Amino acid sequence: MRLTPRSNGAAATHRAKGLAVAALLLTGLLIPLSAGAEPGSQATGGTAAADAIAAAAAADDLVGDIAFSVPSGTFQGQVSVSLSTAIAGAEIRYTTNGQLPNAQSTLYQGSPVQLTRTTQLRAQAFVGGTASGRPGTAMYVAREASSTAHDLPVVAIDSYGAGKPQREYFDGATMIFEPPAGGTTSLAATPAVATRAGFRLRGQSSASFEKTPYRLEFWDNDGDDADYPVLGMPADSDWVLRGPFTDKALIREAFIYDLGREMGLKAPRYKFVEFYLNTDSTPVGAADYMGVYMMVETIKNSKNRLDLKGLDEDDTTLPTIQGGYIFKFEWMAAEEPTLPCTGPTNTCWNYLEVADPDPLNSQQREWLRGHIQQFHDVLRAQNFADPVTGYQKYIDVPSFIDHMIVNELSRGMDAYLRSAHFYKDRDSKIFAGPLWDFDLTFGVGGFFQNDQVAGWQYQQTRQPQANDWYAQLLRDPAFVNQLKSRWQALRRGLLSDSALTSRIDALARPLTNGAQRNFQRWPNLSSATVGFFRTPTAPTWQGQVQAMRDWMQRRVQWLDSTSGWGGTTTTPTTTSTTTTTTTQPGGARCSATYTVVNRWQGGFQGEVRVTAGTSAISNWTVSWTYTGGETVTRAWNATVTSQGSTVTARNAAHNGSVGAGSSTTFGFLGSTSGTPGTPTLSCTAG
Repeated sequence: MRLTPRSNGAAATHRAKGLAVAALLLTGLLIPLSAGAEPGSQATGGTAAADAIAAAAAADDLVGDIAFSVPSGTFQGQVSVSLSTAIAGAEIRYTTNGQLPNAQSTLYQGSPVQLTRTTQLRAQAFVGGTASGRPGTAMYVAREASSTAHDLPVVAIDSYGAGKPQREYFDGATMIFEPPAGGTTSLAATPAVATRAGFRLRGQSSASFEKTPYRLEFWDNDGDDADYPVLGMPADSDWVLRGPFTDKALIREAFIYDLGREMGLKAPRYKFVEFYLNTDSTPVGAADYMGVYMMVETIKNSKNRLDLKGLDEDDTTLPTIQGGYIFKFEWMAAEEPTLPCTGPTNTCWNYLEVADPDPLNSQQREWLRGHIQQFHDVLRAQNFADPVTGYQKYIDVPSFIDHMIVNELSRGMDAYLRSAHFYKDRDSKIFAGPLWDFDLTFGVGGFFQNDQVAGWQYQQTRQPQANDWYAQLLRDPAFVNQLKSRWQALRRGLLSDSALTSRIDALARPLTNGAQRNFQRWPNLSSATVGFFRTPTAPTWQGQVQAMRDWMQRRVQWLDSTSGWGGTTTTPTTTSTTTTTTTQPGGARCSATYTVVNRWQGGFQGEVRVTAGTSAISNWTVSWTYTGGETVTRAWNATVTSQGSTVTARNAAHNGSVGAGSSTTFGFLGSTSGTPGTPTLSCTAG
């Protein structure tokens, strides 16, 4: 049957729909912002507009030149879907088996298609027996009559009855439901994202858990990547669903990602969700509930993730061959391409896997291997600590220090050995990070011995070892001094007792209802072991959160001791106090003090203390101008921007309010070719 087009110009109008939506988004008329995003995950301003455009384009591409009378979503009982197209003189053929239609597929006769089970309805317009225009796809997921109300976002995947995947991708209808601010959502709601997707098993030991982690790729009609923004996170096609299982507090990984990002390390954004996975042909419902998960960005070289220079296959000579690369240690689990080490077996690294670029050609592989080998060999050279020719020539020392602090604070049993990522851009040194995989931390996992509050994790060796880089770096007294100084500075800010407690409280608070449902589904709170791993046995979720808090506090106390990073350092300190400025007549005032808390060849660490005057302040801005060529490279507890030599720091969300006479601090790392100066500061407050 041929269908009558809606109008002679309708096809062009339909194809222009995405551009029209994009134009509205760019003018600011339609910029959807996700409510309740995790710290550091919310897209705003131009990013939000770009993400909204990406979402509109991906959704428009999925429906193509087919109009579905019912948009993708869930249904109960039966759904009737009519099809139409704006392509003149076209007939529509459709499939319900997931395949794109061809000229022999079922001909749409004009009566609605009746669906009673989860179906991927795919349609294509044909003119004279030839496909015309873009194919269209809509997903309809059958659900049970009743749906649980969730105050967390909900992710649902249905494999169309194909079962549960292993390491190969299965086709799955994927929908994300987002609650309004202060409200709830359910499987019966309108999805914020509904797309074709591939999902598969991921992880090593965690892949054996009943609460299984998955890799998720959003797909377009051709099975290629489709970029959607997710729950306030920037648009992309690649995601991971991680289900905290050994971590019965549910927040260990989120805690590290947020903390690391505020310290200046690279870390993925995430969002807590509740997950449904339906792998049979029955409607999705309560039996398919999988509990509280984290939807997490993958580590990849892309604009909104780890934005490095892109390496093409023909980049085989200097300078382009120098980056960007992402590589990682995966003890006993590295996959090709891997990088071999040259040298004595007892000192060589092992299990070093290249994650990006993919594919990696032989010239790039050998250049990267050789560069890492040079760093590795320098660590064993007599002049390894030389600031010009030693290890500092190869690595970004502050990132290695922060990486070690995160690993030793959390004391993960796989720290330094697995999921230990590094990256190198074309014109930069090797950086530690991004952070990944921190569920076996803060007292969970260690089958070497129980508790492990005291002692160093970097000294826990396995044979053959992954690497001994940190042990070698710690032979340099200057590195140790810088490490201790950084720890002590963090203990005055991001890692203070009050900041640690507040971070745990903020992460746990939104999970109360979800945690109750999670442990009804997985009643393992009192289990001494989960899989191979030792876990706390508090009988309530709140008790599990407290167990994490207690272990962390004891670990911090040990790290504060002289056996850890306590005691004196040889840190030079200089201070400069500025004048006070006022933003409101007779209103709030503030002053700021600038301190160089540590310095080394080519760099320094600074701290600024902001003090309110006789009235409380709700926000503050500190600015200064460098005169010696210094630049700020990383900051925490404030948003810091630079314009030429002028630096402006604005309060973070958590430290803008300061009581009368009280203070707060923020810190930063900087680079300099000489001795860092002490500029004059200006402080304004509201």
